[in-house]
Amino acid sequence: MANNETQTLSALVRYAGTAPGESQLEGIEKVLKKQLGLSDVEIILQKDDSIGGGFIIQCGNYEFDWSDLGRAAQLRAGINISHRTDISESDSIVSMIKEQVSKFDVDMSGREVGNVSWVGDGIAHIKGIKKAFYGEILTFEDGSKGMVQDIKRDHIGAILFDSDENIMQSTKVIRTYKEAGVPVGDALIGRVVNALGEPIDGKGPIKAEDYYPVEESAPQIIDRSPVNRPMETGILSIDTMFPIGRGQRELIIGDRQTGKTSIATDAILNQKGKDMICIYVAIGQKASTVAHLINTFREKGALDYTIVVASTASDPAPLLYIAPYAGTAIGEYFMNRGDDVLIVYDDLSKHAQAYRSISLLLERSPGREAYPGDVFYLHSRLLERSARLSMEKGGGSMTALPIIETQSGDVSAYIPTNVISITDGQIFLEQDLFAEGQRPAVNVGLSVSRVGSSAQTQAMKKASGSIRIDLAQYREMAVFTQFSSDLDDATKKLLKHGRILMELLKQPLSHPMSMHDQVLTLVAANAGRFDNVKVSRVRQLLADMLAYFEAREKDIVNELEAAKMLPDELREEILKACDNFLDGAGDVFEEG
Repeated sequence: MANNETQTLSALVRYAGTAPGESQLEGIEKVLKKQLGLSDVEIILQKDDSIGGGFIIQCGNYEFDWSDLGRAAQLRAGINISHRTDISESDSIVSMIKEQVSKFDVDMSGREVGNVSWVGDGIAHIKGIKKAFYGEILTFEDGSKGMVQDIKRDHIGAILFDSDENIMQSTKVIRTYKEAGVPVGDALIGRVVNALGEPIDGKGPIKAEDYYPVEESAPQIIDRSPVNRPMETGILSIDTMFPIGRGQRELIIGDRQTGKTSIATDAILNQKGKDMICIYVAIGQKASTVAHLINTFREKGALDYTIVVASTASDPAPLLYIAPYAGTAIGEYFMNRGDDVLIVYDDLSKHAQAYRSISLLLERSPGREAYPGDVFYLHSRLLERSARLSMEKGGGSMTALPIIETQSGDVSAYIPTNVISITDGQIFLEQDLFAEGQRPAVNVGLSVSRVGSSAQTQAMKKASGSIRIDLAQYREMAVFTQFSSDLDDATKKLLKHGRILMELLKQPLSHPMSMHDQVLTLVAANAGRFDNVKVSRVRQLLADMLAYFEAREKDIVNELEAAKMLPDELREEILKACDNFLDGAGDVFEEG
């Protein structure tokens, strides 16, 4: 306020009832000089019975509210905050009101106020506020809230979290001096909340343990640990060839309707009993789709460790924009206390489109594909918050599975290339493979995990063998030989082995495989035990073989789960048991 030291301002004092006396006016003048750094103040009195009692002082763009109306609003706001985070029983409400009244103290500090100059499409331009910061929450006259998203020389651009039907030109806007945050805590587990952390599942209020800012700096490099603990998805083709570690960011990318969400949800279902807290962030999905997904989680018992943050297609762009940051803030609470977290962003393509809408409405310059110039930073500052923390920081982790939708398989488009460069690998789902009946439709050539075998158990690493190379050779050879009928024996053997592997990698929806089932499958497949089986019988034979091991070879299963190692002796035992099973498998082999 140093630049105001020699300035004289007029202060409008609105009062109800009796005008302030000389001593009160002197006190008001003293407060204004101290708070605003003024040398002199000219006080103008105006009677206003609508404020109930007391007085309101307006000086420049600051307001000091010592009226009955203001006191009531402050008390009401305190009760509303408690009501959202406490039990909704009648006796609790009475005690809550008593507590709020007993500790109520009028906020005597001044607040910077402004007025709406333009509003529409979830955006408000505000004039009169000069010192707001990016991400600050603003309160409008009707009680709705917004967040500072753009700061210009002559106005501030804010995104609205509520309906703008009661906001119009000249509506008063008040700074809160607080950044946007969401409630966090164990009470969120098993609940469905919106982008502001408010429950939308009809199960009553949520008692928050803390509030975390939606925008937070990513952990420093020195505070991170190497990613070397597996985060098993239960999907054979991924855990085998593109392993994901706790703290990794693995992109799931592909065209519409290629099974991207299915991979993410199967990964969540597979975390049952593995001390992993899961967060599913739905961005721009249909409400019916989200409801179906929640029902699946409930039926499979996954809601016991899962939080759903839903911002559906009917929500305004500002809520779609803030949803993934809110989900990440919730995940950071658990990560910072040492827990392992899996967070799914479904999907970031719609997130980028929502941000583009906001930016264009805020009159920012459009760039490539009309996205603003900082769209890369939009996702980098989100995904960099996922990490595995060092033991000094608690050793927690947050694993991110962002989803991106491509158009006609174009991974070189703007948003896909941005997110590919941020993440630690990608799982590319191919439309042609999906149409051929391959589930999941993972393209072996374009998919990669930059963490690799560091995030695999020793048993999985050893059992995987050369499966990825074998599949790549098969895909390449299948293209070249599709019009050829005269093939040598080596090529025929390669093609047959590849077809068997592709069949083994088919996996039904919502049926993740355990680690020992995957190891048993890989050991048998890489040893060629299925190569002479009829392709149409492979999947049923595999299911029967795994059931055989569970029933007859429990010692092998227990050793794999306990030690997570695959010594040569155990591998020979597995193959011997596999041969015993195949001997009694019946008519499943091809003739010759």
